[in-house]
Amino acid sequence: MVPDPGGGSPPPGFENFVTIMGWGKWIALGILVMALIFAGVRMAIGNRRGEGGEHAASIGWVLGGVLVVSAAFAIVGFLAT
Repeated sequence: MVPDPGGGSPPPGFENFVTIMGWGKWIALGILVMALIFAGVRMAIGNRRGEGGEHAASIGWVLGGVLVVSAAFAIVGFLAT
């Protein structure tokens, strides 16, 4: 059985960590949006060559990255409150 640590309070300076985490979230999501745009452009260009399926897989990986980043920050945000 896992002991209950109680509510407690965040350590001093934790607000700065939350600010840096927020910046990291927006930077990561911005990079993933750019990767999604890039994958879409590659898919449109590769469509004439019959390479659309390969680029569709890269879009799937980028969307998976978006889910991982979003879930990570949601979980950390839930634990920090």
